[in-house]
Amino acid sequence: MSLVTQEVRASATHIYHGDAICQEKSKLLLREMGLPIGLLTLKDIVEFGYVKDTGFVWLRQKKPNKSLNEKIGKLALNATEVTCFIEKFQIKKLMGVKGKELMMWIPISGVSVDNPSTGKITFKHSSGIGRSFPVSAFEIDDVEKDFGGVNVAKDVGVKEV
Repeated sequence: MSLVTQEVRASATHIYHGDAICQEKSKLLLREMGLPIGLLTLKDIVEFGYVKDTGFVWLRQKKPNKSLNEKIGKLALNATEVTCFIEKFQIKKLMGVKGKELMMWIPISGVSVDNPSTGKITFKHSSGIGRSFPVSAFEIDDVEKDFGGVNVAKDVGVKEV
């Protein structure tokens, strides 16, 4: 069941369609919020929406995908719909993203970057358990480049598996 209702769509500040523009706009929003722009490893995004008043964000991709962040050796699984509430230096109530730990897929419910910066990013499970990694493992050098036809995830050492 989708969290993106007609009411949410009506209140959206921005809605974009098509992978290239959705990749670009989602990366720019992450940068604006002080989060690393290589954090999202979605492919073939068909829709990106943002409600500025509440911070609600949704992304829809054509199909679920798995990716491996080679810098930290961790797998991520993204559903066709990923939703969250975003604010400065953190993502809350994240749905649609799981990380693999000890041969189990664990839902990730939040992400935060230390402020003031310690160079760490923490991924949280709804139980309160968290795991920290270097922010550099999720950074991309050039956010301003043309995202059309480019697999942005490849630039941060992430590959589809």
